[in-house]
Amino acid sequence: MNTQVTHENQLGIYLKNRRLRLDPAAFGFSAERRRTPGLRREEVAQRANISSTWYTWLEQGRGGAPSADVLDRIAHALMLTDVEREHLFLIGLGRPPDVRYQKNEGVTPRLQRVLDALNPVPAIIRTATWYVVAWNRAATTMIMDYGSLPPEERNILRFIFLDPRPRASQYDWESVARFVLGAFRVDAARAGAAEEVEPLVEELCRLSPEFRAMWRENDVQGPHGERVKHMRHPVLGPISFEYSAFAVDGRPDLSMVVYNPATPADAERIASLMDAQSSAS
Repeated sequence: MNTQVTHENQLGIYLKNRRLRLDPAAFGFSAERRRTPGLRREEVAQRANISSTWYTWLEQGRGGAPSADVLDRIAHALMLTDVEREHLFLIGLGRPPDVRYQKNEGVTPRLQRVLDALNPVPAIIRTATWYVVAWNRAATTMIMDYGSLPPEERNILRFIFLDPRPRASQYDWESVARFVLGAFRVDAARAGAAEEVEPLVEELCRLSPEFRAMWRENDVQGPHGERVKHMRHPVLGPISFEYSAFAVDGRPDLSMVVYNPATPADAERIASLMDAQSSAS
């Protein structure tokens, strides 16, 4: 028997496999008079709000590629986990799904330990709407004492446009502000968080003429990648960082931002300042 799974039928096989694992009673369907376990095709189609014919075609490998919206509906209908949903998109469209905005924006102890292990390299974790949800002690020393702020104020755009300290520490504040705003716009759009960021955008437009003008320009920037960041620290003076942003494994709504000191001497200066602060506290 030829058991090879071809590219054409991977989607159908996966859908059928997930469908047969579900308990009809858990969804309010009668479990009587069923020849096979799981939900029927028409029941999945009903839950996904698509035609039963179209869903049947998908399981049979007919009808062409589904849209992202259809796959999202089917993922919800089949109660897929985030990992299963991503796999569905990869075999159905050849790409992962767009980032979904999550209101539960905390981090696990494991992620916090990763940040702490990076000291004296400043590092933070931010959401798709650019709220800082985790940081290490080096970030507190070199960037901002996020712990002194209530969670609703730990937003990077608020810090850049409303706090005077970034203007004093950045050699080219306008360039930094444009980069941050352009990358924020891309992240928020990719996460489908337009409604969630609207109050923040309205507040910043009201309080910052620079933000209002830049926002209306509609420029975008790639939020990930690498660049060199130069700043004037109030204690250490001029210092440079290699800025890198990374996706967090298993949490597509989060990004880890690392400010790696550009030279060993810069790293030693940060470590010395952190030691001095610890001794004084």
